[in-house]
Amino acid sequence: MISITSVLSIPDNEISFLTSRSSGPGGQHVNKTSSRVTLVFCVQDSPSLSDYQKQLISTRLAKRINSNGELQLSSEEHRSQFRNKEEVVSRFAKLLADALKPVRKRKKTKVPYATKRKRLDSKKKRSEVKKGRSKPDY
Repeated sequence: MISITSVLSIPDNEISFLTSRSSGPGGQHVNKTSSRVTLVFCVQDSPSLSDYQKQLISTRLAKRINSNGELQLSSEEHRSQFRNKEEVVSRFAKLLADALKPVRKRKKTKVPYATKRKRLDSKKKRSEVKKGRSKPDY
């Protein structure tokens, strides 16, 4: 079970892991071990999520979900497959928790009186500067 929030957990059978060889430096070790771990989670087929949660995740993580409706995350930072798996699971939990967080509504506030006053004073000052440049009327 992967705990996402206090009320939501994703069972292990809904997630699959793929392993492959890591890229980048690492010498001989990198060439013979499959240490990169890719987590695959099908959002639309998940019985753990409600329809509303599926829709939220689909819209907020649209760039991370492929055409098959699968959310894929991979990690190849560590040399061991086990640590990469832990890393990708924690990133998955954080990503889903952030996607399911409600967006706070913005409270409308008035422009402070002092700010209005300052703006008008600066306009008045600028007007006086420009009036001073013109030729006097005789």
